[in-house]
Amino acid sequence: MGYRKEKDSMGEVEVPEEKYYGAQTQRSVNNFKIGAERFQREFIRAYGIIKKAAAKVNASAGKLDEKIANAISEASDEVINGDLDKHFPLVIWQTGSGTQSNMNFNEVISNRAIEMLGGVKGSKNPVHPNDHVNMSQSTNDTFPTAINISVVELVTNELIPELEKLEETFTKQSKEFNSIVKLGRTHLQDATPLSLGQEFSGYSAALNHGIKRIKNSLDSCYELAIGGTAVGTGINSFEGYADSVAKEISSITNLPFRSAENKFEALGAQDCIVELSGALKTIAGSLFKIANDIRWLASGPRSGIGEIIIPSNEPGSSIMPGKINPTQCEAMTMVCTQVMGNDTTITIAGASGNFELNVYRPVLAYNIIQSIRILSDATSSFRKNCVEGIKPNKERINTNLYNSLMLVTALNSHIGYDKAAEVAKKAFKDKSTLRDAIIQLDNKSGEDFDRLVQPEQMIHPRKKD
Repeated sequence: MGYRKEKDSMGEVEVPEEKYYGAQTQRSVNNFKIGAERFQREFIRAYGIIKKAAAKVNASAGKLDEKIANAISEASDEVINGDLDKHFPLVIWQTGSGTQSNMNFNEVISNRAIEMLGGVKGSKNPVHPNDHVNMSQSTNDTFPTAINISVVELVTNELIPELEKLEETFTKQSKEFNSIVKLGRTHLQDATPLSLGQEFSGYSAALNHGIKRIKNSLDSCYELAIGGTAVGTGINSFEGYADSVAKEISSITNLPFRSAENKFEALGAQDCIVELSGALKTIAGSLFKIANDIRWLASGPRSGIGEIIIPSNEPGSSIMPGKINPTQCEAMTMVCTQVMGNDTTITIAGASGNFELNVYRPVLAYNIIQSIRILSDATSSFRKNCVEGIKPNKERINTNLYNSLMLVTALNSHIGYDKAAEVAKKAFKDKSTLRDAIIQLDNKSGEDFDRLVQPEQMIHPRKKD
């Protein structure tokens, strides 16, 4: 592998000849050999969008030569499309502002644009990484802007559609299963009946509320820090630049981005991402509960609850033949725990800005994008490979329902709580049915019991007399 020499303000650095990045990127590669976590495709795409938008606005204002601007735009398109991903090697464990990453983008786009214009890679001529690609910008306003673009695109285009599909599936099942009366459970103990459809309607509603929370949190993420430059004052930009770049980004993404009203807040904090992460944590809690309910309801198949049957996707044991496990539920709950942990990191990172800059942005970016990505993927997998294939086990449902002592609750309004409790205790002690117990206690006849205790009448409020 050959090398070329590139210069930055600290002197010369050897850079692999085939790479488009330059001296500052190479210094970061040399100085931060920490872990293997790198910025995701969504973040790289977002930075390409910023550089393209800035070049266009700078050219329109007469600040940047049209020929250079077009070359920057074309090189940025390659970044957006993923053609240059191998030229972004930096780990997230670097400077807290993300300066080396911003320069990584500046250098790659500069060298690729130079190449397009017939120049020599590494020469900074005719396209300079700072003077041209980074014109009217700073790491301090481009990095938070890239975070917002990447998360809004990912949430809008992938997470919300997947959550809506899962919600629709549960809504459909709630209607299909509405006539199937089953035993309810509270405290992991038998409770009064409900329908399987009612149980699944709770899952649909939880997702509906979660989607609304996520959509509401997006509004503040539409506000972009771009135009604040170093500390929020907009130094080295020009009047109207911030609004124009935000509009250009909105045009490229087809999303309602706008310039942040207060750039000092936009640079010094990252509250919009903390808010979004909180919404993700909330729906992760919902999905955790739903997935756990489903694997409990499917437990057994003979010695557990076994009221639903979930798809058999793969062998469940290396030693126990025929064993099938709730693997999609397990994957979902693991994803949810990761999202919850990421939220803690994001909250601390968001709270750790000092004066005019937050210096925890790389870890914040990585974690919020990971949360959205794995939630999107897990939701899709859970729906396709588990939820859509759920079947009620009517025989087991009826067995559990009619063996339950909690049907006695229907007698409260007829014989009183204390007498009903006496019936339940006798049935439990004698290992008999509630019907037999009430006959033996001579409170009611068997026919009275059959008339008063009808599970299908116990799943809604009593009608007015």
